[in-house]
Amino acid sequence: MPGPDSQNRSLQAGRQARGARPVSEEQIREPQSLVAVVVTYNRLDKLRAVLARLLESPQAELQAVVVIDNASTDGTGAWLAAQPDPRLVVMTSAENLGGAGGFETGMRLASERFDPDWMVVMDDDARPAPGALAAFHAADKTGCDAVAAAVYFPDGRICEMNRPSRNPFWHGGAFLGTLLRGRGGFHIAPDDYRGEGRWVDVASFVGLFVSRAAIGLAGYPDGRLFVYGEDGIFTLALSKAGGRIRFAPAIAFEHDCSTLQGGQFRPLWKVYYYHRNLLFLYRMAAGRLFWPALLMVLPKWLLKLCHHPGERITFLRLLGRAVADGLRGRAHRPHGEVLALAGAALPGDSPGGEPSGSESRGDSAPSG
Repeated sequence: MPGPDSQNRSLQAGRQARGARPVSEEQIREPQSLVAVVVTYNRLDKLRAVLARLLESPQAELQAVVVIDNASTDGTGAWLAAQPDPRLVVMTSAENLGGAGGFETGMRLASERFDPDWMVVMDDDARPAPGALAAFHAADKTGCDAVAAAVYFPDGRICEMNRPSRNPFWHGGAFLGTLLRGRGGFHIAPDDYRGEGRWVDVASFVGLFVSRAAIGLAGYPDGRLFVYGEDGIFTLALSKAGGRIRFAPAIAFEHDCSTLQGGQFRPLWKVYYYHRNLLFLYRMAAGRLFWPALLMVLPKWLLKLCHHPGERITFLRLLGRAVADGLRGRAHRPHGEVLALAGAALPGDSPGGEPSGSESRGDSAPSG
Protein backbone atom coordinates (compact mmCIF):
# COMPACT_ATOMS: atom_id res chain seq x y z
CA MET A 1 0.00 0.00 0.00
CA PRO A 2 1.45 3.42 -0.86
CA GLY A 3 2.46 5.63 2.06
CA PRO A 4 0.62 8.78 3.17
CA ASP A 5 2.82 11.11 1.11
CA SER A 6 2.25 9.20 -2.12
CA GLN A 7 -1.46 8.94 -1.31
CA ASN A 8 -1.62 12.70 -0.85
CA ARG A 9 0.20 13.30 -4.13
CA SER A 10 -2.10 10.95 -6.05
CA LEU A 11 -5.20 12.54 -4.57
CA GLN A 12 -3.96 16.07 -5.28
CA ALA A 13 -3.03 15.08 -8.82
CA GLY A 14 -6.46 13.54 -9.29
CA ARG A 15 -8.15 16.68 -8.03
CA GLN A 16 -6.03 18.88 -10.32
CA ALA A 17 -6.96 16.65 -13.25
CA ARG A 18 -10.60 17.08 -12.32
CA GLY A 19 -10.22 20.85 -12.39
CA ALA A 20 -10.28 21.57 -8.64
CA ARG A 21 -9.04 25.07 -7.86
CA PRO A 22 -6.84 26.02 -4.90
CA VAL A 23 -8.36 28.26 -2.24
CA SER A 24 -7.02 31.81 -2.51
CA GLU A 25 -6.53 34.16 0.41
CA GLU A 26 -9.26 36.40 -0.97
CA GLN A 27 -11.70 33.50 -0.74
CA ILE A 28 -11.07 32.81 2.95
CA ARG A 29 -14.14 33.73 4.97
CA GLU A 30 -14.40 34.28 8.71
CA PRO A 31 -14.30 30.71 10.07
CA GLN A 32 -17.31 29.43 11.96
CA SER A 33 -16.72 27.01 14.80
CA LEU A 34 -16.22 23.44 13.58
CA VAL A 35 -15.90 20.21 15.59
CA ALA A 36 -15.00 16.84 14.06
CA VAL A 37 -16.66 13.59 15.19
CA VAL A 38 -14.84 10.30 14.54
CA VAL A 39 -16.15 6.83 15.39
CA THR A 40 -13.55 4.09 15.80
CA TYR A 41 -13.36 0.39 16.52
CA ASN A 42 -10.17 -1.68 16.42
CA ARG A 43 -8.45 0.23 13.60
CA LEU A 44 -5.72 2.05 15.47
CA ASP A 45 -3.42 2.29 12.45
CA LYS A 46 -6.08 4.10 10.44
CA LEU A 47 -7.21 6.22 13.38
CA ARG A 48 -3.66 7.53 13.83
CA ALA A 49 -3.67 8.79 10.24
CA VAL A 50 -7.10 10.40 10.61
CA LEU A 51 -6.24 12.27 13.79
CA ALA A 52 -2.87 13.37 12.45
CA ARG A 53 -4.59 14.90 9.43
CA LEU A 54 -7.34 16.55 11.48
CA LEU A 55 -5.03 18.01 14.10
CA GLU A 56 -2.80 19.54 11.42
CA SER A 57 -5.54 22.16 11.08
CA PRO A 58 -5.25 25.25 13.28
CA GLN A 59 -7.82 25.83 15.99
CA ALA A 60 -9.44 28.57 13.93
CA GLU A 61 -10.37 25.86 11.40
CA LEU A 62 -11.05 23.02 13.83
CA GLN A 63 -12.07 23.72 17.40
CA ALA A 64 -12.05 20.13 18.67
CA VAL A 65 -12.07 16.46 17.68
CA VAL A 66 -14.52 14.15 19.44
CA VAL A 67 -13.57 10.46 19.20
CA ILE A 68 -16.02 7.74 20.16
CA ASP A 69 -14.09 4.56 20.91
CA ASN A 70 -16.53 1.68 20.46
CA ALA A 71 -14.89 -0.51 23.12
CA SER A 72 -11.80 -1.23 21.01
CA THR A 73 -9.54 -4.07 22.14
CA ASP A 74 -6.43 -3.28 20.06
CA GLY A 75 -4.81 -0.67 22.31
CA THR A 76 -6.78 2.26 20.91
CA GLY A 77 -7.83 3.46 24.37
CA ALA A 78 -4.30 3.58 25.75
CA TRP A 79 -2.99 5.34 22.64
CA LEU A 80 -5.75 7.95 22.76
CA ALA A 81 -5.11 8.58 26.47
CA ALA A 82 -1.47 9.39 25.68
CA GLN A 83 -2.23 12.05 23.07
CA PRO A 84 -1.31 15.56 24.24
CA ASP A 85 -3.47 17.75 22.00
CA PRO A 86 -6.05 19.49 24.24
CA ARG A 87 -8.52 19.61 21.36
CA LEU A 88 -8.93 15.84 21.50
CA VAL A 89 -12.00 14.69 23.45
CA VAL A 90 -12.40 10.92 23.86
CA MET A 91 -15.41 8.95 25.05
CA THR A 92 -14.97 5.20 25.42
CA SER A 93 -18.12 3.12 25.26
CA ALA A 94 -18.56 0.13 27.54
CA GLU A 95 -19.73 -1.86 24.52
CA ASN A 96 -19.63 -1.64 20.75
CA LEU A 97 -22.50 0.66 19.81
CA GLY A 98 -21.96 0.19 16.08
CA GLY A 99 -21.44 3.11 13.78
CA ALA A 100 -24.97 4.42 14.32
CA GLY A 101 -24.66 4.45 18.09
CA GLY A 102 -21.20 5.95 17.85
CA PHE A 103 -22.32 8.81 15.65
CA GLU A 104 -25.37 9.57 17.78
CA THR A 105 -23.22 9.60 20.92
CA GLY A 106 -20.47 11.66 19.32
CA MET A 107 -22.73 14.26 17.77
CA ARG A 108 -24.66 14.69 21.01
CA LEU A 109 -21.41 15.09 22.93
CA ALA A 110 -20.07 17.62 20.43
CA SER A 111 -23.26 19.66 20.68
CA GLU A 112 -23.40 19.57 24.47
CA ARG A 113 -19.71 20.28 25.04
CA PHE A 114 -19.03 22.84 22.32
CA ASP A 115 -22.31 23.92 20.67
CA PRO A 116 -20.44 24.46 17.39
CA ASP A 117 -21.81 26.17 14.31
CA TRP A 118 -20.88 23.03 12.35
CA MET A 119 -19.65 19.53 12.98
CA VAL A 120 -18.04 17.20 10.45
CA VAL A 121 -18.45 13.43 10.78
CA MET A 122 -16.29 10.60 9.50
CA ASP A 123 -15.28 6.99 10.01
CA ASP A 124 -11.87 6.09 11.37
CA ASP A 125 -10.63 5.22 7.88
CA ALA A 126 -11.65 8.55 6.34
CA ARG A 127 -9.92 11.91 6.54
CA PRO A 128 -10.06 15.34 4.94
CA ALA A 129 -7.68 15.89 2.07
CA PRO A 130 -5.05 18.57 2.74
CA GLY A 131 -6.79 21.94 2.66
CA ALA A 132 -10.30 20.51 2.85
CA LEU A 133 -11.25 22.24 6.08
CA ALA A 134 -9.93 25.55 4.77
CA ALA A 135 -12.00 24.99 1.63
CA PHE A 136 -15.07 24.38 3.78
CA HIS A 137 -14.61 27.63 5.66
CA ALA A 138 -14.03 29.48 2.37
CA ALA A 139 -17.14 28.06 0.73
CA ASP A 140 -20.33 30.04 0.35
CA LYS A 141 -22.73 28.11 2.56
CA THR A 142 -25.70 30.40 2.07
CA GLY A 143 -28.88 28.34 2.33
CA CYS A 144 -26.99 25.18 3.34
CA ASP A 145 -27.99 23.12 6.35
CA ALA A 146 -25.42 20.45 5.53
CA VAL A 147 -22.50 20.16 3.12
CA ALA A 148 -21.33 16.86 1.60
CA ALA A 149 -17.70 16.54 0.56
CA ALA A 150 -16.47 14.73 -2.55
CA VAL A 151 -15.05 11.42 -1.34
CA TYR A 152 -12.26 9.59 -3.15
CA PHE A 153 -10.18 6.50 -2.66
CA PRO A 154 -6.52 7.32 -1.90
CA ASP A 155 -5.66 6.66 -5.56
CA GLY A 156 -8.06 9.41 -6.70
CA ARG A 157 -10.99 7.27 -7.85
CA ILE A 158 -14.48 8.31 -6.77
CA CYS A 159 -15.62 6.30 -3.75
CA GLU A 160 -18.91 4.77 -4.87
CA MET A 161 -20.27 4.01 -1.42
CA ASN A 162 -20.04 7.72 -0.54
CA ARG A 163 -21.60 9.11 -3.70
CA PRO A 164 -24.47 11.48 -2.72
CA SER A 165 -27.87 11.04 -4.29
CA ARG A 166 -31.30 12.48 -4.89
CA ASN A 167 -34.46 10.74 -3.77
CA PRO A 168 -35.93 9.37 -7.02
CA PHE A 169 -39.42 9.43 -5.51
CA TRP A 170 -39.23 13.22 -5.15
CA HIS A 171 -37.82 14.03 -8.58
CA GLY A 172 -39.43 12.85 -11.80
CA GLY A 173 -36.21 12.86 -13.81
CA ALA A 174 -34.36 10.88 -11.17
CA PHE A 175 -37.24 8.41 -10.95
CA LEU A 176 -37.18 7.77 -14.69
CA GLY A 177 -33.40 7.54 -14.63
CA THR A 178 -33.59 4.97 -11.85
CA LEU A 179 -35.99 2.83 -13.87
CA LEU A 180 -33.63 2.98 -16.85
CA ARG A 181 -30.19 2.92 -15.20
CA GLY A 182 -30.66 1.71 -11.65
CA ARG A 183 -28.24 3.25 -9.16
CA GLY A 184 -26.82 5.60 -11.77
CA GLY A 185 -30.22 7.20 -12.20
CA PHE A 186 -30.37 8.84 -8.78
CA HIS A 187 -26.75 9.13 -7.63
CA ILE A 188 -24.79 12.17 -8.75
CA ALA A 189 -22.76 11.73 -11.92
CA PRO A 190 -18.96 11.77 -12.25
CA ASP A 191 -19.26 15.10 -14.06
CA ASP A 192 -20.71 16.61 -10.89
CA TYR A 193 -17.34 16.08 -9.22
CA ARG A 194 -15.85 18.54 -11.71
CA GLY A 195 -18.61 21.12 -11.33
CA GLU A 196 -19.54 23.81 -8.86
CA GLY A 197 -21.75 21.57 -6.75
CA ARG A 198 -25.42 20.73 -6.58
CA TRP A 199 -28.23 20.10 -4.14
CA VAL A 200 -28.74 16.51 -2.98
CA ASP A 201 -31.13 14.69 -0.66
CA VAL A 202 -28.94 11.91 0.75
CA ALA A 203 -25.26 11.79 1.74
CA SER A 204 -22.94 9.58 3.76
CA PHE A 205 -21.22 10.12 7.09
CA VAL A 206 -17.83 10.52 5.43
CA GLY A 207 -17.08 14.21 5.13
CA LEU A 208 -20.59 15.38 5.96
CA PHE A 209 -20.65 18.85 7.53
CA VAL A 210 -23.76 19.25 9.68
CA SER A 211 -24.92 22.66 10.88
CA ARG A 212 -26.52 23.51 14.19
CA ALA A 213 -29.67 24.30 12.23
CA ALA A 214 -29.67 20.78 10.75
CA ILE A 215 -29.68 19.25 14.23
CA GLY A 216 -32.64 21.45 15.06
CA LEU A 217 -34.49 20.13 12.01
CA ALA A 218 -33.57 16.44 12.03
CA GLY A 219 -32.26 15.70 15.51
CA TYR A 220 -29.47 13.14 15.80
CA PRO A 221 -28.80 9.84 14.01
CA ASP A 222 -30.74 6.87 15.38
CA GLY A 223 -28.22 4.84 17.34
CA ARG A 224 -30.59 1.87 17.49
CA LEU A 225 -29.81 1.11 13.85
CA PHE A 226 -26.33 -0.19 14.88
CA VAL A 227 -24.81 -0.33 11.38
CA TYR A 228 -25.88 0.51 7.84
CA GLY A 229 -28.02 3.32 6.60
CA GLU A 230 -28.02 5.64 9.61
CA ASP A 231 -26.42 8.33 7.45
CA GLY A 232 -28.91 7.93 4.61
CA ILE A 233 -31.85 7.94 7.00
CA PHE A 234 -30.53 11.00 8.85
CA THR A 235 -29.86 13.04 5.71
CA LEU A 236 -33.14 12.03 4.06
CA ALA A 237 -34.98 13.03 7.24
CA LEU A 238 -33.16 16.37 7.13
CA SER A 239 -34.21 16.89 3.52
CA LYS A 240 -37.78 15.85 4.30
CA ALA A 241 -37.88 18.40 7.14
CA GLY A 242 -36.94 21.17 4.72
CA GLY A 243 -33.19 21.13 5.23
CA ARG A 244 -30.90 21.64 2.25
CA ILE A 245 -27.76 19.60 1.58
CA ARG A 246 -25.13 20.89 -0.84
CA PHE A 247 -22.63 18.62 -2.56
CA ALA A 248 -19.38 20.61 -2.66
CA PRO A 249 -16.74 19.04 -4.93
CA ALA A 250 -14.15 21.64 -3.87
CA ILE A 251 -14.05 19.93 -0.46
CA ALA A 252 -12.32 16.55 -0.80
CA PHE A 253 -12.08 13.61 1.59
CA GLU A 254 -10.09 10.39 1.32
CA HIS A 255 -11.68 7.07 2.28
CA ASP A 256 -9.05 4.39 2.79
CA CYS A 257 -11.53 1.53 2.84
CA SER A 258 -11.37 -1.96 1.43
CA THR A 259 -13.73 -3.03 -1.32
CA LEU A 260 -16.04 -6.03 -1.15
CA GLN A 261 -15.16 -9.23 -2.93
CA GLY A 262 -17.58 -11.99 -3.81
CA GLY A 263 -20.79 -10.14 -2.95
CA GLN A 264 -20.90 -11.71 0.53
CA PHE A 265 -21.87 -10.30 3.91
CA ARG A 266 -19.06 -10.81 6.39
CA PRO A 267 -19.80 -11.50 9.15
CA LEU A 268 -23.15 -12.97 8.21
CA TRP A 269 -25.11 -11.17 10.95
CA LYS A 270 -24.80 -7.98 8.88
CA VAL A 271 -27.53 -9.41 6.60
CA TYR A 272 -30.06 -8.44 9.27
CA TYR A 273 -29.04 -4.81 9.79
CA TYR A 274 -28.44 -4.11 6.12
CA HIS A 275 -31.88 -5.19 4.92
CA ARG A 276 -33.89 -4.01 7.92
CA ASN A 277 -32.40 -0.53 7.74
CA LEU A 278 -32.87 -0.38 3.97
CA LEU A 279 -36.58 -0.97 4.54
CA PHE A 280 -36.66 1.99 6.93
CA LEU A 281 -34.91 4.10 4.29
CA TYR A 282 -37.14 2.91 1.44
CA ARG A 283 -40.32 3.61 3.41
CA MET A 284 -39.15 7.15 4.17
CA ALA A 285 -38.08 7.73 0.56
CA ALA A 286 -40.99 6.13 -1.30
CA GLY A 287 -43.98 7.07 0.81
CA ARG A 288 -47.13 5.66 -0.81
CA LEU A 289 -45.02 3.87 -3.42
CA PHE A 290 -43.24 1.83 -0.75
CA TRP A 291 -45.21 -1.39 -1.32
CA PRO A 292 -44.70 -1.51 -5.10
CA ALA A 293 -41.02 -0.75 -4.52
CA LEU A 294 -40.82 -3.57 -1.98
CA LEU A 295 -42.17 -6.04 -4.53
CA MET A 296 -39.29 -5.05 -6.81
CA VAL A 297 -36.48 -5.33 -4.26
CA LEU A 298 -37.44 -8.53 -2.41
CA PRO A 299 -36.67 -10.85 -5.36
CA LYS A 300 -33.36 -9.07 -5.82
CA TRP A 301 -32.48 -9.69 -2.18
CA LEU A 302 -33.32 -13.37 -2.50
CA LEU A 303 -30.89 -13.65 -5.41
CA LYS A 304 -28.08 -12.91 -2.95
CA LEU A 305 -28.47 -16.47 -1.72
CA CYS A 306 -26.23 -17.56 -4.57
CA HIS A 307 -23.31 -15.77 -2.87
CA HIS A 308 -23.75 -17.75 0.35
CA PRO A 309 -23.50 -21.47 -0.42
CA GLY A 310 -23.54 -23.59 2.70
CA GLU A 311 -25.20 -20.91 4.83
CA ARG A 312 -28.40 -20.18 2.94
CA ILE A 313 -30.71 -21.26 5.76
CA THR A 314 -29.02 -18.82 8.12
CA PHE A 315 -29.14 -16.11 5.46
CA LEU A 316 -32.89 -16.65 4.99
CA ARG A 317 -33.47 -16.62 8.75
CA LEU A 318 -31.67 -13.28 9.08
CA LEU A 319 -33.35 -11.83 6.01
CA GLY A 320 -36.79 -12.96 7.17
CA ARG A 321 -36.34 -11.35 10.58
CA ALA A 322 -34.98 -8.20 8.93
CA VAL A 323 -38.02 -7.89 6.68
CA ALA A 324 -40.42 -8.57 9.56
CA ASP A 325 -38.77 -5.99 11.82
CA GLY A 326 -38.40 -3.51 8.99
CA LEU A 327 -42.09 -3.67 8.11
CA ARG A 328 -43.06 -3.35 11.77
CA GLY A 329 -40.73 -0.40 12.28
CA ARG A 330 -38.79 -2.22 14.99
CA ALA A 331 -35.48 -0.39 15.24
CA HIS A 332 -34.21 -1.90 18.46
CA ARG A 333 -33.29 -5.54 18.58
CA PRO A 334 -30.43 -6.36 20.96
CA HIS A 335 -27.24 -7.15 19.09
CA GLY A 336 -26.92 -10.39 21.03
CA GLU A 337 -30.20 -11.59 19.51
CA VAL A 338 -28.92 -10.80 16.02
CA LEU A 339 -25.72 -12.73 16.71
CA ALA A 340 -27.79 -15.66 17.95
CA LEU A 341 -29.88 -15.61 14.76
CA ALA A 342 -26.64 -15.86 12.81
CA GLY A 343 -25.29 -18.63 15.01
CA ALA A 344 -22.43 -16.37 16.08
CA ALA A 345 -20.86 -16.19 19.51
CA LEU A 346 -21.95 -13.47 21.87
CA PRO A 347 -19.42 -10.66 22.41
CA GLY A 348 -16.70 -11.91 24.71
CA ASP A 349 -17.55 -15.60 24.29
CA SER A 350 -14.86 -16.13 21.66
CA PRO A 351 -12.42 -14.10 19.58
CA GLY A 352 -14.90 -14.20 16.69
CA GLY A 353 -17.84 -12.85 18.67
CA GLU A 354 -17.29 -9.22 17.76
CA PRO A 355 -16.60 -7.75 14.36
CA SER A 356 -13.20 -6.36 13.62
CA GLY A 357 -12.08 -3.50 11.47
CA SER A 358 -14.65 -2.01 9.14
CA GLU A 359 -17.17 -4.67 10.09
CA SER A 360 -18.38 -2.57 13.02
CA ARG A 361 -19.22 0.21 10.57
CA GLY A 362 -20.49 -1.89 7.67
CA ASP A 363 -18.10 -0.56 5.07
CA SER A 364 -18.03 -3.79 3.11
CA ALA A 365 -21.68 -4.29 2.28
CA PRO A 366 -22.83 -5.66 -1.06
CA SER A 367 -24.80 -3.13 -3.03
CA GLY A 368 -28.57 -3.38 -3.42
